[in-house]
Amino acid sequence: MLLEVKDIHVHYGHVAALKGISLQVEEGDFVTLIGSNGAGKSTTLRTISGLDHPSAGVIIFDGNRIEQLSADRILKLGIAHVPEGRRVFKDLTVIENLRLGAFTRVDVNGIEQDLEMVFEHFPRLRERRNQSARTMSGGEQQMVAIGRALMSRPKLLLLDEPSLGLAPVIVQEIARILRDINKQGVSIVLVEQNAELALELARHGYVLETGNIALEGEASGLMDNEHVRKAYLGI
Repeated sequence: MLLEVKDIHVHYGHVAALKGISLQVEEGDFVTLIGSNGAGKSTTLRTISGLDHPSAGVIIFDGNRIEQLSADRILKLGIAHVPEGRRVFKDLTVIENLRLGAFTRVDVNGIEQDLEMVFEHFPRLRERRNQSARTMSGGEQQMVAIGRALMSRPKLLLLDEPSLGLAPVIVQEIARILRDINKQGVSIVLVEQNAELALELARHGYVLETGNIALEGEASGLMDNEHVRKAYLGI
């Protein structure tokens, strides 16, 4: 098992954001977390990547307990997090943003190989490699953010709302790229308000409601679940 989250509790002050959630991600898996705003999806990703720390519970990644490690140490172990809102370095160029994703690495040849891999996934970034990120569209900035995360050569990629605010044609392009990344062996945990898209992409899903896991199962099964269809798919 690549990732095990066991009975995690997270508090913001006196408010409980996560109330004992548990989930698993196998090597090469594609997992999605769906739920309404405030359900705890982003907090789950932030806790896995070390931006938040749990008040109770255990997180094991690739055989190591990580729940109290700093975010930079967790990144070095192989977890890359693409937060909501893209958050690229807008005053830097595309190539500078991408190279920052490899700041923990010293293998120069490997970095160049991975840079080429990112350009293969995102040909548009190759064309705009010397362009300021500030001048790019929202979809292009999202590509930069994902590419930057890939430059750390992650075993697990955490994605928070990658389709938010993007045109449908760009959403489908990013969905195709995420499938390709997963096929190349990178495990993915996807948080996505577009539940239909998320369940189409993922193999396994968890439904979060007010800091708890209400449902879990194969994504295809959740797609057919009456509660999920009414509450999250608008069917």
